[in-house]
Amino acid sequence: QVQLVESGGGLVQAGGSLRLSCAASGRTFSRYAMGWFRQAPGKEREFVASISWSGDSTYYADSVKGRFTISRDNAKNTVYLQMNSLKPEDTADYYCAAGGLDSSPKGYLYWGQGTQVTVSS
Repeated sequence: QVQLVESGGGLVQAGGSLRLSCAASGRTFSRYAMGWFRQAPGKEREFVASISWSGDSTYYADSVKGRFTISRDNAKNTVYLQMNSLKPEDTADYYCAAGGLDSSPKGYLYWGQGTQVTVSS
């Protein structure tokens, strides 16, 4: 079992930055690949980024490539999403998930409760 708690969301102006954190409980955190997804009102949940258990491999949605960076610290049981050059279209609830590298939410076993990100124009 892995429990995930996101933090770091908030309101930011376009062009600004935020860093999301996802703290995981459980001793098996380092065994799991991790991902970030987001869901805007009225839209389906979409893939943002994922990272392998070792951190050696990362994957990004085209819409965030070059602006967002996913990383992890297995000693702290935490995965991060650094978001730079934010745009109003990045506004969504952001979720971290454990257990996959897929771009599909179906590939993940555990989910956090989400943290809200609002980017004003």
